[in-house]
Amino acid sequence: MEVAQHASFLHSTSEWPQLQLERGRQTSLVEQIVEQVTHLVYQNDLIVGAKMPSVRQFAKCNAISTFTVVESYERLITLGLLCSRRGSGYFVSKPAGLPVATAQAELPNSLDALNPDLYSGVSSALPAGSGWLPPEWYGDDILLDAVRQSMRIPTQRLRGYGNALGFTSLRQHLARHLSAELFAVDAEQILLTHGATHAFDLILRTLCKPGDTVFVENPGYSNLLSLIRHYGCHPVGIRRNRDGLDLDDLLAKALQHPPKLMFVNTVLHNPLGTSLSQAQAHRLLALAEQFDFWLVEDDIYRELCPRPEPSLAAMDGLRRVVRVGSFSKTLSPTLRVGSVCAAAPLISELLRVKMLTGLTTSEINERAVLHAISSRLYRRMLDKLKRQLDISRNASMNLLLEAGLTPLAEPRGGMFISAGWDHSAVTASDIAEQALQFRILLAPNDFFTLTPDPQPWFRFNIAYSNTAELLAFFRSVRHSSL
Repeated sequence: MEVAQHASFLHSTSEWPQLQLERGRQTSLVEQIVEQVTHLVYQNDLIVGAKMPSVRQFAKCNAISTFTVVESYERLITLGLLCSRRGSGYFVSKPAGLPVATAQAELPNSLDALNPDLYSGVSSALPAGSGWLPPEWYGDDILLDAVRQSMRIPTQRLRGYGNALGFTSLRQHLARHLSAELFAVDAEQILLTHGATHAFDLILRTLCKPGDTVFVENPGYSNLLSLIRHYGCHPVGIRRNRDGLDLDDLLAKALQHPPKLMFVNTVLHNPLGTSLSQAQAHRLLALAEQFDFWLVEDDIYRELCPRPEPSLAAMDGLRRVVRVGSFSKTLSPTLRVGSVCAAAPLISELLRVKMLTGLTTSEINERAVLHAISSRLYRRMLDKLKRQLDISRNASMNLLLEAGLTPLAEPRGGMFISAGWDHSAVTASDIAEQALQFRILLAPNDFFTLTPDPQPWFRFNIAYSNTAELLAFFRSVRHSSL
């Protein structure tokens, strides 16, 4: 679909470009107008605050009825792309999920799971495949107040590097919470890190040596695969699908390649959004016992789960399970605070490696997290966040189905839906590169898999996926490529 683009219309409604409307198409004129205006907004050809033509001007310019324009404007208002001001007309507004363009808001030259631009959060593109939630979903008060409070650190605390294990009060708070909710743990069994990826790094450095076999879920967390290879270890993928972890596949591969350890998302798996059943968790622990390997439980999504789910750490008592937590999904990825819970002897080894590679973690960040999660508003905020996720998940699922994509699994909660097609003439990566031209950031399947997947699919962040722009893009891809 070609859309006429003239920069002058940003400042003058009299020079509004004529849209490419086709009366013979199955898509109605209203839907075509919504798609094309949405495209202009996300391309920043229509800037936030720009005044739209009046209903009569728009109708005259495009040779359509005023009734069609009114319905189109109403739909655009519903989508959050327009707002009306009594006596003034219609104006472009900032829809949920549209980042504000900045001088640094450039698109990445190409897609790569480790491209720094994909993590910056400053791109003006729609982050449909991103791993973070919109800041406004958390509520400004709790986080900003926590950051302000953290800056009131006593002067004497600025003289040294801080506690090597991490801020004592935060570890004590985590120990109380975990002991009440999941399993008994002491504050000395908790090591604070710069987020979950730092925790994975410390665990690999401590427990593995080059040539060791490491089991991962396939599909699974993209950065983890690169990290394992970086240390000269051999990643082996264990199938994960809509039914959970394929434990028969694990057994067969353990007989061939006995692993040193395995990373597993028990709850709200990234990217499928599924959780292990109690029976699967029991059998997984039995296999870890049989083949004598460590289980690293990536547990960073548990607080987003709408219902209780199994905990490997609770079932095992931290004998051969190492639990990794983080606050990047429930507060902000900017704070960079994660945690490792493990048996005391392993914590001592992890602490030694932490000191060797980076000394201590930021007490200021850890103080901010403590203040936030100690607040009476935190639980209320989490409940609100889960309700918002439920609403957005349903809306995004409906949109993806409307676009012709099939979900790989039914998510049990959380941030992600993975969906794609059974057949395609092009790969998911090719489609993701094409999406960049429309200022849409997608996460294709090869970010998450060890081996090529003939079925093209993508991980979608439900906070940014219920948009007319995304629907229009996938409709065009489906029409031209499938």
